[in-house]
Amino acid sequence: MKKLLSILFGLVLLSAVAAGCGTKEEDQDAKSDKGNEQTDAVFKIGAIPDQNAADLNRSMGELADYLSKETGFKVEYVPSVDYAALVTAFERGEIHLAWFGGLTGVQARSLVPEAEAIAQRPMDKEFHSVFIANSETGIKKLEDVKGKSFTFGSESSTSGHLMPRYYMEEAGINPDKDLNGAPNYSGSHDKTYKLVESGAFQSGVLNEQVWKSAIAEKLVDTNKVKVINTTPAYFDYNWTINDVTGEFGKDAKDKVKESLLSISGEQEEIMSLFGSDSFIETNNGNYKAIEEVAKELKIIK
Repeated sequence: MKKLLSILFGLVLLSAVAAGCGTKEEDQDAKSDKGNEQTDAVFKIGAIPDQNAADLNRSMGELADYLSKETGFKVEYVPSVDYAALVTAFERGEIHLAWFGGLTGVQARSLVPEAEAIAQRPMDKEFHSVFIANSETGIKKLEDVKGKSFTFGSESSTSGHLMPRYYMEEAGINPDKDLNGAPNYSGSHDKTYKLVESGAFQSGVLNEQVWKSAIAEKLVDTNKVKVINTTPAYFDYNWTINDVTGEFGKDAKDKVKESLLSISGEQEEIMSLFGSDSFIETNNGNYKAIEEVAKELKIIK
């Protein structure tokens, strides 16, 4: 009888140990599954469509591949139809990392308080817009655009609208009253210089980097269009990351930031679009002046 009880006790003990091991293994499997869910989630990046769509798609596709290798995430570039669409997608959490202009970045971060500007190009610390005019108009300086037809870029563009409008008003020009008709909004910087070059509009404004690239690549005829004014410097473009901790892990932001900062001139396919060979750190505070100008001009509340 004692021997039987001993055997039964041993069997119960073995069952308890087996059950405990099973629970531990199940816990490990559950953790592994959770890790797989995070790995399998698609990290989506976007960019304001301020340049040629084909160039943007190619360079952003290359960047997505680079970030995938560096972070271990499955990264995908998602095109946006316009500036507002990118801000909306970012607010909804459909875009995890976005290449914004100064204004769209401010708009996005006002809608997603946890979002952070993490990287920019060196040139974005001191960015400029250039006012241009068709050579046949006789326009020689900014004040001469009064009474002339004029095109901005996108209405949501920092360098193609917000800051140029601010400096126009400082120069005594009200874009809504002092031009030949209401100002046009071309939608992108490359369209702006083409409209002025063709004579469709007598004058316009775009970001300096796109203008310099157009000249270098001989995409614009400088006999037909010329720069009449360059604005003072301001902070502009930046990479802003959404709140991605829950979906990609608490170190996700640092992984992405380090990956962006690790890009060098060797990644020419990626950086050709940006007109730079590297990214540097930035932070939300650098765009406070843009936020104040946007509020002053009642572009944001």
